Amino acid sequence: MSQKLGAPGDGLSRREFVAATGATGMAAAAGCAGAPTAETDGGSQQKVGGGQNQADVPTTSPPEVVNVDEQGNEVTISSVAARHDVHPEETMGGPVELPRVWAFKADDGEPSVPGPILRTTEGEDMEITLDNTGHSMPHTLHFHGVTKTWENDGVPTTTGITVKGGEKHTYEIPANVPGTHLYHCHYQTHRHMEMGMYGILRVDPKGYEPADKEYFFTLKDWDSGLSRQFAGEDASYNPRDRNTDIFTMNGKSAPRTLHPEKGSPIIVSKGDTVRAHFVNAGYMSHPMHLHNHRFRTVEKDGGQVPEAAQHDEDVVNVAPGQRRTIEFDATVDPGIYLMHCHKVNHVMNGRSYPGGMLGGIVYEEAMDTDIFASLMDYAGFEG
Repeated sequence: MSQKLGAPGDGLSRREFVAATGATGMAAAAGCAGAPTAETDGGSQQKVGGGQNQADVPTTSPPEVVNVDEQGNEVTISSVAARHDVHPEETMGGPVELPRVWAFKADDGEPSVPGPILRTTEGEDMEITLDNTGHSMPHTLHFHGVTKTWENDGVPTTTGITVKGGEKHTYEIPANVPGTHLYHCHYQTHRHMEMGMYGILRVDPKGYEPADKEYFFTLKDWDSGLSRQFAGEDASYNPRDRNTDIFTMNGKSAPRTLHPEKGSPIIVSKGDTVRAHFVNAGYMSHPMHLHNHRFRTVEKDGGQVPEAAQHDEDVVNVAPGQRRTIEFDATVDPGIYLMHCHKVNHVMNGRSYPGGMLGGIVYEEAMDTDIFASLMDYAGFEG
């Protein structure tokens, strides 16, 4: 990072920061017909680009991990119109927001972008109900990776199944391919994913041994014009000629990515083994680079990489729809290190650098430093 981050803050104790993150942040242990002007947005019932006042909508929360096994292999995913704060602080090119998104929420949880992480175990059969009773827009759910029956593929044009506004539908999804997978709405995919309808399905292999620290990162590039259009602003959106202006990890842009409660910094103690799952829900490829840490890619798109084929590296490319799981050992000089897309213009908020698709690896031993306090100030953490 070539930019000086500013004056030191008052400092944040290691214990306070670790407590705020719940030890390991958010991931602890754990195509169809229709023109845009014909679509309406949830409770507002407003046409795109109408320029009228929008109905009050909730603000998204960070994604939660749902252990589907622990609730009888059943989960209900609801579609919710919401507002999404990407980086609300007036620092590093902020504030940045998506004034209207279509979020997912699990059961009685909070809506989030990305949607909730659905975690299960190889060999289980899940019943996943899409509850679209609170939204006027048709939606579906499509799950990558796992092998299911034809009618459960979630594509309206090939299955004949569309979950219209006011309806529910239950998908039977077997957890028969271990690994990290993407799920998303497959109705008008080019718009509905751009509006935030995506998430992670994690199928742990039988006998899975967790790492000391484990994190999930969903990468996304956005054209905010669509969101602003649905919020009633005079904005344009062309999926064939996108104006990509926001880059996020887990729905946040730096420095909000480093916020211990609303972001997802990797927090380690020296000696920890760390496992990070990357999922690309966007249009662009993102070569993810870790500073000062060599890692091994251990899973690709739900396939285990044989140990003989693993090698040390420091950049892994994640193409649209792809998933990559990496492992590394936190054995370097304890400090604060960046993790970011190496397409440098993806590490910006507008014309401000740094920002965008950038996170960090934070050693607990470095949490009492002035530079860490400055980072927390920029991230908007007031702990």
